[in-house]
Amino acid sequence: MTQRSLEQIPLCDGTVLRLTVATPESAVRGGIVVEPDVRGVTDDVWQLAAGLAGEGWLTVIPHLFHRDGIDELPADGATVRRHLERLTGESVHADTDAALRWLARRRVAADQMGVVGFGLGGTVALIVATQRDLGAAVTIGGIGVMEPVAAGLPALVDVAAELRCPWLGIYDRDGDVPEAEVNKLRDAAHSAHVATDLVHCCFHTDQSVAPEAWGRTLNWFSSHLR
Repeated sequence: MTQRSLEQIPLCDGTVLRLTVATPESAVRGGIVVEPDVRGVTDDVWQLAAGLAGEGWLTVIPHLFHRDGIDELPADGATVRRHLERLTGESVHADTDAALRWLARRRVAADQMGVVGFGLGGTVALIVATQRDLGAAVTIGGIGVMEPVAAGLPALVDVAAELRCPWLGIYDRDGDVPEAEVNKLRDAAHSAHVATDLVHCCFHTDQSVAPEAWGRTLNWFSSHLR
């Protein structure tokens, strides 16, 4: 069974970031930051991190709502929206940077680091990949494609051309993001000066990672994190 632990990292803004860590039982191949979904560090987010750890990746989940003292939000739309609006590019970069530094202190090189997430986590993964030099990034059903998911975050189509590492986008054929928006994101990403791909897959109804999406995610990280 994957080992689960909690780390606490003091940040420059005076807050303390919580990191949920999934440690492989085998030798560490590299490190991956798993960004939380709109409700925070849910069981689905943990299962994604644990699955990656099972493949040999040292995996960390930054608790993006830690400034509100929250790990997981209730399934209430108004509550989720209120906390989403508190997220900014500065806050998600600060939290992800802390997670990346935590990996670096464990001798994971930058080109062996990746970032991934689904829903909001997929959105943050792409945004981070436009501003940080990593080995690879994967966005699964990232929201906020044409319109920002929060006032402090950019729309994905507006920043995808700035991707600085190989990026894979995976979207549900029957998901909430219209195909026209997915196609615009694909076009924007393809104008970046790195390898990119965007594919349609079938997801489970609970939004967790379906077998095809899971296989593509593993292949992308295995190909680019060396």
